[in-house]
Amino acid sequence: MSHIVVVGAGQAGASLVAKLRSEGFDGEITLIGEEASPPYQRPPLSKAYLLGEMELERLYLRPESFYAAQDISLRLGARVGTINSAEKTISLNGETLDYTQLALTTGSTPLRLPASIGGDLDGVHVVRGLQDVDAMEPEFAAGRHVLIVGGGYIGLEAAAVASKKGLRVTLVEMADRILQRVASPETSGYFRELHAAHGVNILEGVSLKSLAGETRVQEAELSDGTKLDIDFVIVGVGIAPNIALAEAAGLAIDNGIATDAQGRTSAPDIWAAGDCASFPYRGTRIRLESVPNAIDQAEVVAQNMLGANKDYVAKPWFWSDQYDVKLQIAGLNTGYDHIVTRAGEKDGAVSFWYYKGDELLAVDAANDPRAYMVGKRLIEAGKSPAPEVIADPATDMKALMKA
Repeated sequence: MSHIVVVGAGQAGASLVAKLRSEGFDGEITLIGEEASPPYQRPPLSKAYLLGEMELERLYLRPESFYAAQDISLRLGARVGTINSAEKTISLNGETLDYTQLALTTGSTPLRLPASIGGDLDGVHVVRGLQDVDAMEPEFAAGRHVLIVGGGYIGLEAAAVASKKGLRVTLVEMADRILQRVASPETSGYFRELHAAHGVNILEGVSLKSLAGETRVQEAELSDGTKLDIDFVIVGVGIAPNIALAEAAGLAIDNGIATDAQGRTSAPDIWAAGDCASFPYRGTRIRLESVPNAIDQAEVVAQNMLGANKDYVAKPWFWSDQYDVKLQIAGLNTGYDHIVTRAGEKDGAVSFWYYKGDELLAVDAANDPRAYMVGKRLIEAGKSPAPEVIADPATDMKALMKA
């Protein structure tokens, strides 16, 4: 009997095994995860779950009973040691498993601060898994002072939660502005003002020099010489794809586990999907760190494992929740050369449209779901309204789709 093994029990892995069954695969399926919990949603961890607005069971992507009902062997708290692609085996906690096909959905890991600057002190946290958030939750007591290192979406979301829970928040970003790597100056400015209105102290162009404390962090020194008394630290300086297992097995690596358009790696019968995988996109190669990509790519890989020969056509979209603002992002803004700002229909709603010449690349929509929906459809259809049309408040957004 054929045996499909999936390594990595996050969003991509869970989506892949469910799709295999829904597509009619009746062979053996084994889903392996390093964590003790069944597959769960990660985005609410640092928001609704940390705020106490979501119970643990609601995080689970599916009830644990689903896997048994679908005859999926769920191996939790298990770590794959090696892959032998020639013999089609993996080592798992001392045993050897044979596979017919193997999918790597190993995800990514947050970057940590070096131990040399105090990154290993107690009270220094990262945001990725359930264990991380459970460990930091007791820190969120009103009146305490948290230092957040990194002004990307993870850092800003953590700042919003801390502020809502009554903490004093200082956020440092070594770049000239928050969100510099991923968003326009207009989007950065919008969120800078939002956080300032909630009392968050954002320091841009300033980096963390060191953390100090005997065993637990007590003080931070910044690159400009400022010293801060702090109670704990949240680090949000990016993530790295989990490639060690694939690399040791000799698979091609290129900003992640390199796959073709259908999800195949460089080794026979080994596939990859989700945060860990890079794939062809419009003449280049990208890796997308998002829930929608993890789901869509994993489902296409599942179909291709069953012989569909279907290219994965990415439709990038992302979101971020901060205070009462929902930011929705459609497209990829790489290479943009100008921004069009459009006010939304409701107070405080705004969207920022990224253009490269006359080509629409992406849209950031804050509390403006209509702009997001229209922008997403335009981008996916390859349509680019003239920038002046978008900027005109009299433009009927729905009519743009018919043009």
